[in-house]
Amino acid sequence: MMSKHRLLKLIHLLSTIWFGLCVVYILILGLRQAGVRWWVIFSLSGHSAVIVFLMVSVYLFAVFKGADRSRKIVHEYPLSSTDYYMFFYGAIPFLGGLAGLSGVIGMRSTTQFFLGISYATLGATFMVWIIIDPLIGIIETLLPDSRRHRRERLALVRAERAEQQQARDRLLADLEIREKTLRSERLAKLKPLSARLLELVRDAGDDYEQKESEAMDIGVKASRIGGLDGMRQLHEMTMEQFKSKQRDIPQVDYIAQWWDGVGGWLGRSLSEKGRLPGD
Repeated sequence: MMSKHRLLKLIHLLSTIWFGLCVVYILILGLRQAGVRWWVIFSLSGHSAVIVFLMVSVYLFAVFKGADRSRKIVHEYPLSSTDYYMFFYGAIPFLGGLAGLSGVIGMRSTTQFFLGISYATLGATFMVWIIIDPLIGIIETLLPDSRRHRRERLALVRAERAEQQQARDRLLADLEIREKTLRSERLAKLKPLSARLLELVRDAGDDYEQKESEAMDIGVKASRIGGLDGMRQLHEMTMEQFKSKQRDIPQVDYIAQWWDGVGGWLGRSLSEKGRLPGD
């Protein structure tokens, strides 16, 4: 069984198609009465573009208008949000056509018969969709109850947004605290490794291959403790201590060279950080 909402949508769509047919009939009849031939009417880009543009515009207008109407709030639009009004709004081209039919009954000219129905459809649709409906909407928004409900609804929306923003701020604060805690815990675990790594860097020239192997083991341990961030933190700690305590010694970033390929470590090239002694 078709729902009430889908039925209203179907009525709206069919009435829009009827309205478009009436408009096309009026345009074609006007061109014919002006002496334009049939092949010119349907082949001439100017006239065809007008018809297509009008049909598409009316259809899009009906679709978006219907979608906007379905979202209307009952308390703020007590009349235009009712099913009766939505049926009236959607079926107004048909109702206009029926009104025109009642006025042309008995007319012998078929052209004038359909022209009267088309004009009545066009006039009724224009009056309701373009003039009466927007005017009713404006009046509804000015009603005291509508204004009060709108203020309450907007206040509730602002409160919900503020609460959501506070929740996001709390989440970010919790994440920041957690990150600081993890960094502190990681720092405590990395300090012994940093002390040993500093000794290896300080005497890197002696028994270089053995020190490289031990430094790689330290890099693997740092990677297990904190991943790539842990390795970077250990590298920064060690190099800062090395620079502060060994200012008279040429500073070569041995750690980045030793760790190249360990735990996803992305070191700079040897040309950027210096060559090893003897290279």
